[in-house]
Amino acid sequence: MSAKVHNLAEQPSLLNPIIAEVRDRALQQDRMRFRRNIERAGEIFAYEISRVLPYVVREIETPLGLAKVPVLAEQPVIASILRAALPLHQGLLNYFDRADNAFISAYRKHEGDADAFEVEIEYLSSPALEGRTVILCDPMLATGSSMVLAYKALLARGQPSHTHIAALIASEQGVRFAKENLPENVTLWLGAVDPELTPRAYIVPGLGDAGDLAYGAKV
Repeated sequence: MSAKVHNLAEQPSLLNPIIAEVRDRALQQDRMRFRRNIERAGEIFAYEISRVLPYVVREIETPLGLAKVPVLAEQPVIASILRAALPLHQGLLNYFDRADNAFISAYRKHEGDADAFEVEIEYLSSPALEGRTVILCDPMLATGSSMVLAYKALLARGQPSHTHIAALIASEQGVRFAKENLPENVTLWLGAVDPELTPRAYIVPGLGDAGDLAYGAKV
């Protein structure tokens, strides 16, 4: 069986106007607002993912008595693909504020043909993941190859019980690739799914290069 998919754009929510703003070419000129919108999207993803996580009931002592409250059975591990995912990671961390964290350095390696590239993983910083719940985030799911490679790199730290992948905008091709190459204990949480990819694997209509818009152009 393949990974499960939740396309949050299929139902109206506060995520939709946030996506409208991060797509807006004029508003993108405000780099701080762009980062904050990605962070706000991460907070919404955190809430949506939290609804399917395991909980236990704990007795909490209040000034007037005892209250039984469902709390997370365990803290997740939040993993992000550098650098574009940092604002999304922070949004998730704002809500899962006791989570452990992992960071993956991945980049597109171009040789010769400007449109052809391979994705390479350079660096991984992660706690042990055996039996843990992992939330892996990146704002864009274009071809899907970076996300699949990042997931496989994390397996070097142990087999998670479940992995939730959060991406603000995905391509139809990327979703197909992810579903075909990720196991059934992976769930995709998507803010929007767009129909096209350019020859250089940019999503159309997409929003452009999320990393450059958040942190400045790279050479």
